[in-house]
Parts: sequence; C-alpha cells; structure tokens
Amino acid sequence: MPPALRKPRLRRWEAAEYLELVHGVTVAPATLAKYASVGGGPAFNKGVSRTPLYPVAELDRWAIERMGKLVHSTSDAGV
Repeated sequence: MPPALRKPRLRRWEAAEYLELVHGVTVAPATLAKYASVGGGPAFNKGVSRTPLYPVAELDRWAIERMGKLVHSTSDAGV
C-alpha cells in the first residue's frame, strides 16, 4: 500500500483510492463529496481547515456494509 494511505485519517481523494485498493469498492472523490452533503457515505471528521478526513476504520466499516451480508448460496434470503 502506498505510504500516503497508511495514515489513520485520509483526505477524500486518498479515501477513494484506499477503498478501491483495499476493498475493491470504486467510488470517486466527487461521489464521497456528494455523500458528505446528502448522507449515505462513510463517517468523517472535519479537519482543522474544514477538510474532511475519513478515519480508516470508518472506511472499512462502510465498505463492508456496502458489499452486503455474506451468504452461503444463491438461494439464501436477499439474493
């Protein structure tokens, strides 16, 4: 993983790159910005200069939630 993505909190463009590299979830930084405005995205902190910073743990939680629950067969409920 690139050194820039090894921080505990990531800027929006870094968060988008992290989600794709680690979880295979493709989301554009602009989409994360939209989610920050209307809801539905990963939780974030407003940084010192109002820059959104995404905690890595929240990115992981959001990506796993977005992928849906694990199933053992295609006949499991919800598939």
